[in-house]
Amino acid sequence: MKVLIAGAGIGGLVTALMLHQRGIPVQLFEAAREVREVGVGINVLPHAIRELDALGLLPALDRTGVRTRHLSYLTRAGQEVWSELRGLHAGHDVPQFSIHRGRLQKLIFDAVTERLGVDAVLTGRRLAGFVQDEGGVTAHFTDSIAGSTGLTARGDVLICADGIHSQGRKTFYPDEGAPSWQGVAMWRGAADWPIWQDGESMAIGGGLGGKFVLYPIAPPHNGMQLTNWVVNVRIKDPALSSPMPDTWSRQVSLATVLPHAKRFHVTGMDIEGLVRATPVIYEYPMADRDPLPRWTFGRVTLLGDAAHPMYPVGSNGASQAILDARCVADALATAEHPRAALWSYEKDRLPKTAAVVETNRIGGPERVIDVVERLAPAGFADIDRVLSYEDRKSIVAGYASMAGYAKVAVPRTTA
Repeated sequence: MKVLIAGAGIGGLVTALMLHQRGIPVQLFEAAREVREVGVGINVLPHAIRELDALGLLPALDRTGVRTRHLSYLTRAGQEVWSELRGLHAGHDVPQFSIHRGRLQKLIFDAVTERLGVDAVLTGRRLAGFVQDEGGVTAHFTDSIAGSTGLTARGDVLICADGIHSQGRKTFYPDEGAPSWQGVAMWRGAADWPIWQDGESMAIGGGLGGKFVLYPIAPPHNGMQLTNWVVNVRIKDPALSSPMPDTWSRQVSLATVLPHAKRFHVTGMDIEGLVRATPVIYEYPMADRDPLPRWTFGRVTLLGDAAHPMYPVGSNGASQAILDARCVADALATAEHPRAALWSYEKDRLPKTAAVVETNRIGGPERVIDVVERLAPAGFADIDRVLSYEDRKSIVAGYASMAGYAKVAVPRTTA
């Protein structure tokens, strides 16, 4: 068996490593000219880190990222709504990691080229289409810069891991249209900054319509640490306004973001200073797509953001793609026929990811902040009189259980 993978993002690269570990030959095709360390921070949850650990990547993760110890949910004014330990500190057998997305992708890419060979990833090749027959699938790729004919590749299976604008998805669902946008803009950046708290903690302040996210994404050095921040604000009514530019690399000025960032407070953090210190600020639309009725058509299937793009709440985008990778690799290694393998993969993963997509639309575990801010818009003296501990735990722990990373107990802690 030979597997073709369109897309060398986190999902596609981890799938390649999983397949290689199971003795299945792989060829990846990436639209970008080179795999570079672009983007800002993400969190990868323990159930996904467990899969990366099985691939021998834990030492590289420790060199690059931060083992997350603690998470606080706050109101916009900085009052604590919920606090919990994370990763090893919460009783998982592996850590949670906060890490620079581009550096995570690069360390996985380096593992792919080391184990599969430097020719395992062909860059500058964008999926244009494919044709199936009884014996396999033939995929056609164009030169992603010139747009000219690139090459044709033959395999037993094609996995489309080519992102929210997936050509594979578009082939199956040509009338789907643009991603869904609910009027929320995301501004993101990272800057070297004095270590905040213990250098292993993260905070999320505010609900879905207005949020500030803060966490470190690299090991400390000389009292400083690369610190990631996100500002989410609902800026338009999508029913009355056209969508934001649908790009993931659009840079904006400090003046665009700073008035919104000043709306939030996190104890011990100079939010204005951190945002001012950020060399490049990126703007993204908070977008997703509706869950699909099916991902798999014959010998071709979808994976990661091509299959289930979701709002970036609950730290689940990259984590769910990694779980996809494990599932499809196991299926292809054990099923009698590639079609049966892809059907088994879809049957397992589609309903689980659809539930995450739908729950993220209403705030995921961070919905506990929305509930508290709605009940006590002017703040509170006693959080338990606004929303009981058990009710708050039900929201947060219920999401963890649904998304697949829950522990039996959720310890109550103080910051």
